Amino acid sequence: MMKKIERLVLVFFTFSLAFCLSSCSKKPKEEVYVYNGKPEYAEFAAQVKGKLRVGIECAYAPFNWTQPTKVVPNHPEYEAAPIYGSPDYCFGFDVIFSKMLADEMGLQLEIHKNDWASIWLGLKGGDYDLVESGSIYSEERDTFLDYIHPYYNRYNVIIVKKDSPYASYTRLEQFKGLKFTTQINTNWPAYINQVPDPIILPYPDTCTEVIMKVAMGDVDCGVMDWPTAYSGCLSNPNVVIVKLDKDSDFVTPEGASDVCTPSVIEGNTVAVEALKKAMEAIGWNQESMDKYMKLAIETQPLSN
Repeated sequence: MMKKIERLVLVFFTFSLAFCLSSCSKKPKEEVYVYNGKPEYAEFAAQVKGKLRVGIECAYAPFNWTQPTKVVPNHPEYEAAPIYGSPDYCFGFDVIFSKMLADEMGLQLEIHKNDWASIWLGLKGGDYDLVESGSIYSEERDTFLDYIHPYYNRYNVIIVKKDSPYASYTRLEQFKGLKFTTQINTNWPAYINQVPDPIILPYPDTCTEVIMKVAMGDVDCGVMDWPTAYSGCLSNPNVVIVKLDKDSDFVTPEGASDVCTPSVIEGNTVAVEALKKAMEAIGWNQESMDKYMKLAIETQPLSN
């Protein structure tokens, strides 16, 4: 009886082992991506497997912001884009532009939210293929990035508290010795340094925080681009943009730029060529920049 049981156990073990080996040997079939778009984008589409993955802050109105639904008030022709790995949505200038690129290339838009301080780490790590969020050229970034065509031309301004004496200043030298701040990891500190003897306070992570610090009187002045400053003034009426004389305004620092340009990891020539073709195909120009920035400013939530 004991031997019979042993034989049954052996048979069962052998059958189980054979079944396991048979099952393990069957590799899951890899999904084959089929591109049905325009042939000039086929190589890039294969590289990104049908998705245009864009890294942006989702906290930099009017370029981009986070909202709870896909609805764009008063503009049913537009929808906010889902944020990857989140129940929230993103809209703004970047999303409008990115969706136009994705549609032209026959790709699915995928928005990846990342803090500005670490947005380049996400690009280097392959989390997404493209960074926008008002990114501009700098010598340091040029060591690891390739740039596409300009998608927004900006200029930079000083914001102050509305009821402060600084609101009437018109020349940079008048701001001598005042307390300044700006967003971290930007080229705006180089603009602050054009003010005589500024007192530089710690740089926050977002422009929204800069605007709040000015509104609350924690700092005298903040520096940022005009669309973001104007957007901030809409949601914070206690903050205003200073009107500087033309002969005493900021000057673009050497080795920097005020042209916002989408960027990819250096050496990705397939992406560069495809994205340049797409921008040319949608006819992106100064008129487009002005039109869609105006729309973004009109539709931003006042909480941003």
